[in-house]
Amino acid sequence: MKTYLITGCAGFIGSNFVYYMLNKYKEIQLVNLDKLTYAGNLENLKGVEGDPRHIFVQGDICDKELVSKLFAEYDFDYVINFAAESHVDRSISNPEIFVQTNVMGTVNLLQCAKNTWYNEGTWKTGKKFVQVSTDEVYGSLGDEGYFMETTPLCPHSPYSSSKASADMFVMAFHDTYGMPVNITRCSNNYGPYQFPEKLIPLMINNVKNHKKLPVYGDGMNVRDWLYVEDHCKAIDMVAEGGRLGEVYNVGGHNERPNIFIVKTIIAQLHDRLQDEGISEDLIQYVADRLGHDRRYGIDPTKIKEELGWYPETPFEVGIVKTIDWYLANEEWMSHVTSGNYLKYYEEMYKNK
Repeated sequence: MKTYLITGCAGFIGSNFVYYMLNKYKEIQLVNLDKLTYAGNLENLKGVEGDPRHIFVQGDICDKELVSKLFAEYDFDYVINFAAESHVDRSISNPEIFVQTNVMGTVNLLQCAKNTWYNEGTWKTGKKFVQVSTDEVYGSLGDEGYFMETTPLCPHSPYSSSKASADMFVMAFHDTYGMPVNITRCSNNYGPYQFPEKLIPLMINNVKNHKKLPVYGDGMNVRDWLYVEDHCKAIDMVAEGGRLGEVYNVGGHNERPNIFIVKTIIAQLHDRLQDEGISEDLIQYVADRLGHDRRYGIDPTKIKEELGWYPETPFEVGIVKTIDWYLANEEWMSHVTSGNYLKYYEEMYKNK
């Protein structure tokens, strides 16, 4: 039976990956490690409570003693590292936290894996470290072209800089010690359990409550949208079949400007809720984010040709499924948007 260490398991993509893996595999053990910061929510994992294949551990990936103990106890076959501070706005106001978690935490995981899997120049067979990264490490695109695995890293925000640094440490452990690794770099994910600091759940929540919809700049920043379940499938395929030491870009072929996303959510909720208070009058253009990349677009040819992965969910289907989930889980949204979230939200947009 294969054993996985999944870090950041109570976050957005991590929790979706837990569900995906437990639904796909019967003989599997997931040891799920999460610090439970503001974006890590045990409610995300309520659906797997009582499943003996799922073991939850609250803890920090920077905690060397804890991580070493887990490796010694379970001798993991795979490490899937989702754990990260991930919101660009927060990285601009507090970059040190991003260095601590995204860089130092990743290095700690790598070192603990090496200490367990590596002995006298030989690696145990069947082991792999998978770093879940982002297309933001590549920087920004013009109106044409796509990010490829060979595109030079050129991060522009403290968040993307911390992720690029972590990626480079992962490759350094491969190049220096021969550690079996892969890196995935995905486009913008959306779907169930996403914390409402990110565009889609933020807009869904604000629209429902007739609150202003803050849109950076002119709203024409373009992102490639990837439904989270498609991403989970890609990570699993890379863990199982990715060539060691390789990077795989995971894109949705769903490029849309931010303002298109916002207007789509308004139209969907206006029609669904039959609420005349929901209109484009809620849109409020605010001062652009510092260092805001204009366009991201991913070429996923490599993962398609080597592993047979492709994005199965068109945006027009995925956004409906996503809105359906948030409408059906109002209690979840209510819980995560209370307390510290409200303080953060007011602080982030007070002068814009």
